[in-house]
This record gives sequence, C-alpha cells and structure tokens, in this order.
Amino acid sequence: MSVEAGNHDDAARLDDDGRLRRTGNMWTASAHIITAVIGAGVLSLAWAMAQLGWAAGLVSMVIFAAISYYTSTLLAECYRSGDPVAGKRNYTYTEAVRAILGGGKVKLCGAIQYANLVGIAIGYTIASSISMLAIKRADCFHDKGQRNSCRSSSNPYMILFGAVQIVFSQIPNFDQIWWLSIVAASGVPRWSTRWVCLQTLSAACFLVSVAGAVGSTAGVIGSAKQHRPFSGSTS
Repeated sequence: MSVEAGNHDDAARLDDDGRLRRTGNMWTASAHIITAVIGAGVLSLAWAMAQLGWAAGLVSMVIFAAISYYTSTLLAECYRSGDPVAGKRNYTYTEAVRAILGGGKVKLCGAIQYANLVGIAIGYTIASSISMLAIKRADCFHDKGQRNSCRSSSNPYMILFGAVQIVFSQIPNFDQIWWLSIVAASGVPRWSTRWVCLQTLSAACFLVSVAGAVGSTAGVIGSAKQHRPFSGSTS
C-alpha cells in the first residue's frame, strides 16, 4: 500500500514527459522574456533612436515589437509536435526543426545557432572590455586630470573576460546554481547564510537598477531641455 502511495506521489510530481512538474506561470515566463529581450537591446536603443529620430524610431520599435510577438507565438506553437496539448515536447530549436521540417534544415538550424552564439560572445566580450576600459580611464582622469590622454589597450580586458567565460562554461548546469537564482530564496531557511547572501545580492541588483533608471531619466530630461525635440525651430 505504501509502495503504491509512493509511486502515486512520484507521478504527481512528474510531468507527462517524465521530468519534474513545471511550476512556471505567465508571470515567470514574462520575466524570462523581458530579461532576454531587454538585456542586450537597451545597449543600442538610445543610439538607434538618436539616428532615426522620434517618428521613425517609434515606428521601428512598434514594427520590431510586432515581429517579436509573432516569432514568440510561432515558438510557442512549435513547442509540441503533433497534438498541441499532448504532443511530444521539443526542448530546443533543433528538436523543433527536426520534428517539423526535418532533413538538412536541422543542420542549417544548428549552424545558424552556433554562428549566433559566436557573434553574441564576441559582442559581449568587446562591450565588456570597453566598459572596463572606460572605468579605468575615468579613474585616470580623476587622478591625473582631464588633459591627460590616459590611453590604454582593451586587449587585456578582452582576454580576461574570455578566460572567465571559458572557466564558467565548463560548469555543468550553470543556470541551476543556487546563488545565481534569486527565485530560489523562497526555499531557503530565513536568516541562514545562503538566505542573507541571496537577499544582499537581490538588494544590490535592485539598487543598481534604480540608480541606472534614475540616471537615464535624468539624462533624457536634461537632453530634452537642451535640444527641445518637440518644439519648432527658433532660428
């Protein structure tokens, strides 16, 4: 009797594919989508808006928002093969392409994915080295004055960031490490060392986000007062 009860409990904790039952909802999915879409997009948003202007910039944002919505809907439809409710789950892009299209398109999808990963890694490596170099130059200007050139190479920072990437890429299930998941705090005993570390990290991230938002808003207001984008020409 106890064995049957144990099997029933195990089955209740598992999904139809034998994995642990998913507990996500619309809010958690939206949070993942927001962090994925906004993460790198905001880095070039200000520059793109400055190049396109208010009219073309807003139109472009609406168009790409529609494209993002369409592709996300398409991905949701491709999550299961066959029956949309009980069909086989496709956990990766490659599995979805293999189940729906098949043939050489699977290899093409894999090649595009790896090329995209290489491009993203290169982009973040360059961006991180530029950011670290900017911090170093700011310190140099503070110590030696604005007239000092404070020239320095970004190559050491690229190498450092690449080395860190290589080290962390060797860690299995990196996304499941407890200290990387703020959501995991709900299952951690209150006032334990792990709980305090998570709360401290969460507070630090929140303060950095607030400071960045305040700084960005102040910059936009100051720029608007200076350039008056919605006013007519006074010349």
